[in-house]
Amino acid sequence: MAQSPRGDSFEQIEKGRYLATLGDCAACHTLPGGRPFAGGVTLQTPFGELIGANITPDPETGIGKMTLDEFQRVMSEGRGPGGVHLYGAMPFTAYTKVSPADNAAIYAYLRTLEPVQNKVETNQLPFPFSVRASLPVWNALNFERGQFKPEASKSADWNRGAYIVEGLGHCGTCHTPKNMLGGDKTGQLLAGGALQDWYAPNITADSHRGIGTWSEDDIVAYLKTGANRFDTASGPMAEEVENSSQYWTDADLKAVATYLKDVGDVDAAAPAPIPASDASMTAGAALYADRCSACHMPNGEGVPKLFPQLAKAPLANSDDATSLIRVVLAGSKASGTQAAPTGPAMPSFAWNLSDANIANVLTYVRNSWGNAAPAVTSNNVADLRQRLQEK
Repeated sequence: MAQSPRGDSFEQIEKGRYLATLGDCAACHTLPGGRPFAGGVTLQTPFGELIGANITPDPETGIGKMTLDEFQRVMSEGRGPGGVHLYGAMPFTAYTKVSPADNAAIYAYLRTLEPVQNKVETNQLPFPFSVRASLPVWNALNFERGQFKPEASKSADWNRGAYIVEGLGHCGTCHTPKNMLGGDKTGQLLAGGALQDWYAPNITADSHRGIGTWSEDDIVAYLKTGANRFDTASGPMAEEVENSSQYWTDADLKAVATYLKDVGDVDAAAPAPIPASDASMTAGAALYADRCSACHMPNGEGVPKLFPQLAKAPLANSDDATSLIRVVLAGSKASGTQAAPTGPAMPSFAWNLSDANIANVLTYVRNSWGNAAPAVTSNNVADLRQRLQEK
């Protein structure tokens, strides 16, 4: 690691290193196997592709010429050097809540990285989305600038958890549903959202669709190991656990769990389950017994620390079944972490289950053992199968 050009203390730089990990900066700025923070990661948005910037201290292609004040403006206002407006894929809508002191620590850490000359053209959007002139209007509709303010009536743990989740952790970037402009839907914080042919689930305290039935220990285990009794992290969340949350301090993990247990409508109404006599349920029950029960158990209770339970699992009860369909089609492997080096895996069933088979078995899973959720259709499966084949 290079010496800090500003004479920042070791403690300041190490604080920044931890905060950069807490915010999972590598997810958007480090290609797998590439140079740390040299950019080049493709970010898929509903409007086209954006590319993660080079944030090493290279003076020509990175942020080597960026001052601390300019860095603060990027984080708190979404404005780059020269006042250029940044796209919301850079989650400044969340980072605006980060304190100037924490931003200064991140800046100090980034300045010690090895400079990498790697020119990145971040804007790959098609016209008219490539024109930044519309971004002030987007900001006016979707961005509220302001540093995090603690709730005096809440505990220190709750406030620390809120600061992480709503700020540097930018959990709502994936887990909050979006409006037609790509901004967060007001009043639906962390209620779930579509993401690159995955569905980032509801992580509010809703006891049916969310994680209201999870204990604080369940939340901590999931973030630290990538799995708990209810779920196994997959897709983008597996990467987040592997690159970020497994390294959070125990105190921060507990704080986030405390906060998440207090977000959303705990008593949100649940739908009535599809009757067991329904044709799709009957067909799904037979498929489940043949293909799924050996691992997830006949009553959906799973195997502790190996295969997650399906009974009363938030993912099974989600209004959107995209992630469940994807896991059955493509399989899944949990991330390996320091706390749990060997992650469980699920095989792909795309080769030997038809669209109707998958629709029926998932409809059965989503309406058995206390679960209740809309039926999955053959068209739902066929559409996702086609999109995955095109990737």
